[in-house]
Amino acid sequence: MDYALHEVLEVQEMTAFKTLCLTKSKTMKGLVSDEELKNILQQDVDTSTRQLQEFASILSKAKPN
Repeated sequence: MDYALHEVLEVQEMTAFKTLCLTKSKTMKGLVSDEELKNILQQDVDTSTRQLQEFASILSKAKPN
């Protein structure tokens, strides 16, 4: 699929942001003792992982112009 350069760059920027969110949630999950907060952080880890897989799929299909 043909994407404009700015679209590819935006997906790369979102990927970088979600990677940071994933790292933070995984790290914080190991530091908290509240089970409800751990569950929320785990949900964020799962969601971020799924989103990063979707971004990777989009980027792998992007044809350079």
